[in-house]
Amino acid sequence: MTTIQNADSEVYQGQFGEFTITESDRQGVIIYRAGLMAAALSFALGTLLVLKFASYAFVPVALNVLYICFSIGLAVSLLTIHIYLAPLHRALQAFWLAGTVAAIAIALTHSEPLALAVYHQPITILGIGFIFAALTGIFFKEAFCFNRLETKLLTPLVPLLLLGHLFGILSVPLEQVLLGLWAALFVVFALRKVVQPIPPDIGDKSVFVYLKQQAAVE
Repeated sequence: MTTIQNADSEVYQGQFGEFTITESDRQGVIIYRAGLMAAALSFALGTLLVLKFASYAFVPVALNVLYICFSIGLAVSLLTIHIYLAPLHRALQAFWLAGTVAAIAIALTHSEPLALAVYHQPITILGIGFIFAALTGIFFKEAFCFNRLETKLLTPLVPLLLLGHLFGILSVPLEQVLLGLWAALFVVFALRKVVQPIPPDIGDKSVFVYLKQQAAVE
């Protein structure tokens, strides 16, 4: 994607023609990044509570609130992320919805708070894990598009921890290390997105136009 300067605005040369970036496009990227930041900070704070303050009575309720904030932030990001392949975009959104429905079902059918229910009943990961599959999809997209080290590490780390807990193959100390690493890398990722130029997150708009035209023809 190259930039052409003219008297009125920046015109970008895409693969299938020229395009401009509107204020609405920029606002969409800002909202996407804000959703990521909300999700990352909620996850990191929840991880801190789990690792350092797990014995306090308020923690389970606090984790429920933080999980809701995490889920909402992720939903916002999935609504505003720019992905060329529409089926993949819809699949990530469907994963989020499936994971959210599973989380609600787990919360309603278990007497324990959600976090404790998932920890004590690893089989629940088969349901709630879908929301983390959606998050992993974002990490994979960012790793592929921007070659970021933290997202390259997060892409395998998330399923490793979840599946490791599901099948009981990880020790508790190792799970704690992986959880802390996940939280730290997630925050690093969100912070680096804040200072990244906006146009790369918008991508080549001519590709979106082309794909939409192709879909209409079919």
